[in-house]
Amino acid sequence: MATKVIVGLAVLAALVEGLAPGIVPNALLPLALVILGLAYAYMAIDAEDATAYLVVAVAAAAAAGADVLGNVQVIGAYLDAILDQLVVALLSGVVTVVVVRTINRLKD
Repeated sequence: MATKVIVGLAVLAALVEGLAPGIVPNALLPLALVILGLAYAYMAIDAEDATAYLVVAVAAAAAAGADVLGNVQVIGAYLDAILDQLVVALLSGVVTVVVVRTINRLKD
């Protein structure tokens, strides 16, 4: 249940920051996306078997970097801006996977 709440909050924050950047002062929404990404990966991803999550994160980052959704007429730029924000949360989760996996290796 908590992971669903985290995903919902991340999507909401990405929508707000993607559609109306700067509406929340002091860059709080990007910070919130990073924290939500870290929390989600810690709670929902098994660091020892995170291949699927890592592939999705890399694919989404590549799509965002290439501005793929910008090719959709009328709303493409908005979709691309939202995807850019979601990638922030996904790549934050990658950091969590790396840290947890490193800690697990050091314990052995």
